[in-house]
Amino acid sequence: QVQLVESGGGLVQAGGSLKLSCAASGLTFYNYALGWFRQAPGKEREFVASISRNGDRTDYADSVKGRFTISRDNAKNTVYLQMNNLKPEDTAVYYCAAKYNEYVRRYTYWGQGTQVTVSS
Repeated sequence: QVQLVESGGGLVQAGGSLKLSCAASGLTFYNYALGWFRQAPGKEREFVASISRNGDRTDYADSVKGRFTISRDNAKNTVYLQMNNLKPEDTAVYYCAAKYNEYVRRYTYWGQGTQVTVSS
C-alpha cells in the first residue's frame, strides 16, 4: 500500500520560512517523479513544483520561482519543499504526489495534505 505523508506545515508570518516534508512508503521511491501541489479555500488545486526521479530536473510555478525549492533524498524516501519569503497568498493545503512516468501530467499517488497559513 502506497502512502505519502506530509508534515511541516503551520502558521508563519509573511516573510518567514517553512520546510515541508513528504515521506513515502510502499513504492520504489527512486523510480517516481514527485510533485508538490496546493489548494487554497475556494480555489482549484494548483501545481507548485516538481522534481525528476534522480533530482536532476526541477520545475516551478511562476508564483513561487525564486522563493521555493524542491529537493529529494532517495535514501530517506522523502521529498522536501523549502519555502522562503512566504506571502499570505501562499496560504493553502499543500499536497505531495508521485508518478511513475515523469513524462505524463497525471500523478498517481497523493498525500493527505498539510496546512500552511501565512499571516500578514
